[in-house]
Amino acid sequence: MTEPTKIKRPTQRTIAAKMGISVGAVSRALANDPQMSEETRALVKSVATELGYSPDRAAQRLRTGRTKVINLILPPHEEILGFGTLLIRGISAQLENTGYHLVVLPDFGLDKSAEQIQRVVRDKLADGIIFSRTTPDDNRIKFLLEADFPFVSHGRSELATPHPFVDYDNYAFGRQAAETLIDRGAQKLGILLPPERFTFRQHLLHGFMTSVRAAGVDCEVLDGISLDSSAEAISANIHKRFAAPDAPDGLVLPGDVSGLAALAAIQDLGLVPGQDVQLVVKQTSGVFDLVRPKVPSLYEDLSEAGEKLADLLLKRIAGAPTAELQYIQTISSGASTSDTSPDSQSRVSSAS
Repeated sequence: MTEPTKIKRPTQRTIAAKMGISVGAVSRALANDPQMSEETRALVKSVATELGYSPDRAAQRLRTGRTKVINLILPPHEEILGFGTLLIRGISAQLENTGYHLVVLPDFGLDKSAEQIQRVVRDKLADGIIFSRTTPDDNRIKFLLEADFPFVSHGRSELATPHPFVDYDNYAFGRQAAETLIDRGAQKLGILLPPERFTFRQHLLHGFMTSVRAAGVDCEVLDGISLDSSAEAISANIHKRFAAPDAPDGLVLPGDVSGLAALAAIQDLGLVPGQDVQLVVKQTSGVFDLVRPKVPSLYEDLSEAGEKLADLLLKRIAGAPTAELQYIQTISSGASTSDTSPDSQSRVSSAS
């Protein structure tokens, strides 16, 4: 029986022979050497793709000590539509042509993510880690700082030692969302918050209360549910609360799913959003641009966050100081202007 022909893997020497240049020139072009012309680099990469070349990662790791892998610890984030897709899209776009590959590890809880991070560091499975849902006293951040292992967190902690992060300005969201409700005539504001263990809960609440106190209106935090509650639980709780005679007439929802759940509950009671109850939603997916009746929303650009996370992590791997690796993402100019009243449209559009 004839043995199958073994396909020879193309190497940098194969590319060099085809192009009539040195192996060193090929290596420099594939490494994006800035001293080489962009045209030459593009041509070498084109020939490499044509030949089906891919770097020998085992040899590369032996030579450089690097895996050329970035790990993303990805939680479900069921309260945010498209969280994983949008974040991965941004990270992947930033890693393109860097030689780094993204490996996604699912995270089903803080304890599990801590175990995954420890395994990645112990077994040297990646050159850097990205993770989210930070807590004020986050043990994952402590561990990575002590191990001097490159990482960037999506969210901040309150640790004394500075660390690299990308975070959305939830203080500004809470403040501007409450201002929008007050401008629309709401006299008693309610807000749905994340679980107490997460840092961004305090940022949201602080911003919300800043506007509430300045305007002298009443407020409450929705009891018995959090941003992590199921859509069914949020809808049932809001239905019960808004059926009571002392219910709020304005509501802040910091997520797409909670916003949809609140809309369902309010309309099931026969109330009209924008008339009987004012709402402001934080959206990431764009779904509220299509919701009727129209609801004011402020936008969090998760693709941009992903790009920034990858950018800062590559800089951290290269040795950049932590002071240059902290970024607070402003409310995007992509904020929905789905509400048609001039006052509300001005308020929501100027969020950036």
